[in-house]
Amino acid sequence: MTSYRASADIGGTFTDLVVEPSDGPVFVGKVATTPGDPAKGVVEGLTQLVPDLSEVAFFVHGTTVGLNAFLERKGERVLLVTTAGHRDGYTIARGNRHSLYQLRYRKPELIVPRRDVHEVRGRLAWDGAVLEPLCEQDFNPIIDKAKAEGIRAVAVCLLHAYAFPDQELQAGELLQAALPEVSITLSHQVAREWREYERASSAVMNAYIAPVVQHYLASLEEHLRSRGLTAGVHVMQSSGGVISAAAARRNPVFTLLSGPVGGSMAGTALAERLGRKNLLCVDMGGTSFDLSLVLDGRANITQESELDGLPLLMPAVDIHTIGTGGGSIAWLDHGAVRVGPQSAGAVPGSACYGRGGVEPTVTDANLHLGRLGERSLLGGGMTLDASAAKRAIDRLARQVALTPTAFAEGILSISNAAMADAMRTITVSQGVDPRAFALVAFGGAGPMAAAFLAEELDIAEVLIPQFPGTLSAWGMLQTDLRLDFAKGFFHPAASVSQSALEALYAELEREGESAMLTEGVDGRRLSYQRSVDMRYVGQEYSITVPVAAAVALHSVIEDFHAAHQQRYGHSNTFAETEFVNLRVAVLGSLAHRGQSHRPTQRQDAALLGERRVVFNGAAHPTPVFARDALASSQRFEGPAIVEEKSATTVVPPGWRALVDPAGHLLLSK
Repeated sequence: MTSYRASADIGGTFTDLVVEPSDGPVFVGKVATTPGDPAKGVVEGLTQLVPDLSEVAFFVHGTTVGLNAFLERKGERVLLVTTAGHRDGYTIARGNRHSLYQLRYRKPELIVPRRDVHEVRGRLAWDGAVLEPLCEQDFNPIIDKAKAEGIRAVAVCLLHAYAFPDQELQAGELLQAALPEVSITLSHQVAREWREYERASSAVMNAYIAPVVQHYLASLEEHLRSRGLTAGVHVMQSSGGVISAAAARRNPVFTLLSGPVGGSMAGTALAERLGRKNLLCVDMGGTSFDLSLVLDGRANITQESELDGLPLLMPAVDIHTIGTGGGSIAWLDHGAVRVGPQSAGAVPGSACYGRGGVEPTVTDANLHLGRLGERSLLGGGMTLDASAAKRAIDRLARQVALTPTAFAEGILSISNAAMADAMRTITVSQGVDPRAFALVAFGGAGPMAAAFLAEELDIAEVLIPQFPGTLSAWGMLQTDLRLDFAKGFFHPAASVSQSALEALYAELEREGESAMLTEGVDGRRLSYQRSVDMRYVGQEYSITVPVAAAVALHSVIEDFHAAHQQRYGHSNTFAETEFVNLRVAVLGSLAHRGQSHRPTQRQDAALLGERRVVFNGAAHPTPVFARDALASSQRFEGPAIVEEKSATTVVPPGWRALVDPAGHLLLSK
């Protein structure tokens, strides 16, 4: 009997689906996102591909529900409970400024106003000694306020709880008993690390999005169960691993970047299979443009990130996002043309969608220039209105005295320039030479812009993978279950013994094994990745360094010096170093299936026809190819258009294309 592994990636415009049968090639689907109820689009799209959901053996999805709730400030009102005397720690935050000379600098807008921060008496010393027991009476006014004002989320962040959580656990029990319908977040369960403000910020973020994400996941599970799914639901994490929906409901903050991360994990899978260790991954969808690096075959993971200036202590793939996508709207700002970050979204969408949109977008520009055809999207399943696109473009073009064609090319030039600047931010600005990378372009709009972006950064090779428009969803099927554990360990490296370090790592691994067993993972399928946060004595921030399974202390210190040299351009091998945190990532291996190759077909069957496409102000007769019919090793010169169900690839004049044996499309000058 055939069984299936399936994934879904919910984007701002489309929901992408990938299905891996146990006995056949991968197939993909793409449906319009349903903004009012994202779960509805997932279920409808999945049942189109697999009518009997009882045949689905594994299902994982990435969602931006939590991220959107934060960005749009539509999360729940949160009460923050802190140790007496520390009420203002969250409000004061940090004094550092990223832009020193920004005269109109404003601190990031906090989620919890000061009036909703409450103190409770109870105090631990730095070593865990109880200086003052937790005062249970101090919780009564907090409970009364939550009941009276309909509060649905409470975050608790008590001093030193990252190492000694007893008082936080006691507080959680008190609150949950009195407020059974309220989501309670304990800081040590979200971020078991030193830095009180950052830990409080992480706990507050978790509490803020928890009710929204919990409601969404419950709705999705109910919809899928009613259609016959028995395998359960898994969710992509920001760290690049997956967790069960039950674990995601407990700590939804770990899923904030779950959609974009799927593309990064697809990049690591491609790096392994193709032997290309350094990849610059760019994902251009309908709403946003997401970038990440694969360095030496691994996704670049950071232990601390920021959203709108608010810190989060959690492992996350380092992804840079800007508001540029196929649905990005072109507009005039005192006579200057701007593109994005506003997006037409799925509804009403671009003008050419025929759903009521009247503002010109990047997609409208591509259609007007011939780079998209009227039946290019969804394998011809969606017809685009070229006249509506022209009307939208012409309305603005007249205001700046340009022809519609020149204005459309201007829209794409502005969009490409913004994306190229973002690419420089994660490469050149961090001392990384983009010319040493291959550019992997995916997302529904990525392959149309790929060659132009490569020219901006002088990148020699562009890789358009199979089914690029749904690659993020495919990447979710290439990863494993993952749980992360950390332990504060403030010690000079010179004073630490290897045996003590090994014992602490073994303790973290036992904790991770226990947690994975509760997730239903067979202990024989577990593996561990060790790392340590290190710094020079006197430094404020640290660098995370991988640690081998057999701890070699001198190698760890040498690796830290090398990592410091690579990141900052200098190191001091004679300076004292110290440990800050020990980390273990516990991986539960999943049964991955290899990506099936398409059968080779006759080359002449690939040519669909020809249309006039504008490049640099001139219209070129341009052949249009069907990607599914391209033969392995087939070559052709630009200009050319390659169409498939999930995306369209543009090969400009002066570029050539080659189909590699795995079915990927390689573009080069």
